[in-house]
Amino acid sequence: MAVERKFVEERLKKFRVKEWMAQEVRNAGFGGVDITRTPLGTQITLFVERPGLVIGKGGRRIRNLTEKLKEFGIDNPQVSVDEIEKPEFNPQLMASLLARALERGWYFRKAGYRFLYRIMEAGAKGCEIEISGKLTGERARTEKFLAGTMVHTGEPAISAVKTGFDVAIKKLGVMGIKVRIIPPDAELPDEFSVKEKSRPEVEEVESKEAQESPESQPTQETEASEASEPSEAKKEAESTERGDEQ
Repeated sequence: MAVERKFVEERLKKFRVKEWMAQEVRNAGFGGVDITRTPLGTQITLFVERPGLVIGKGGRRIRNLTEKLKEFGIDNPQVSVDEIEKPEFNPQLMASLLARALERGWYFRKAGYRFLYRIMEAGAKGCEIEISGKLTGERARTEKFLAGTMVHTGEPAISAVKTGFDVAIKKLGVMGIKVRIIPPDAELPDEFSVKEKSRPEVEEVESKEAQESPESQPTQETEASEASEPSEAKKEAESTERGDEQ
């Protein structure tokens, strides 16, 4: 049981670090964190939209983050910051930006469609945005915004769909934002492509078909008829000579 308890503690530690990081760098556009154990310590990679805000002037802020990570029981943390190349395909970043927009007073329907169109115009195959909470009154409900193709079951729902979640805190209560995106490079089971043959391959196939076709090879009957034609002409010539002699 000690081994299972150790795995559970490690997962809880990573979850606490992720929640704390999301709150610390929320102004820089938090897009996720990757925590990897190495022989030299623990490598923590932050994915943000604006890395300069995380690093700080002269690297002061990132050093403070490294020191605070030791309070979570992480041995020798090494923090690195990576910029997100395509923000529209990062569901965690989109959920965080949508939550900040709702906190600033955006109407939920306008914000949902705005981010939905932004993601689809970037080239995504499908997107689903789910906003739940007290949207317009005291009673909580859920509103969904969907475009393109979305998979909810089976193995493609795990491998092809990326999911992000964030929370918007408002006066009426808390809103949960869930964003699901299928990026353009994802392979879906109902998609296929037809491979066309190149021109040299087509010419080679045509030449082989021409060689193997029966029209190009003379049959035995035609050879026999061609061979019999000269003998018949010779017989007719001999008969005419005989008639002249008589």
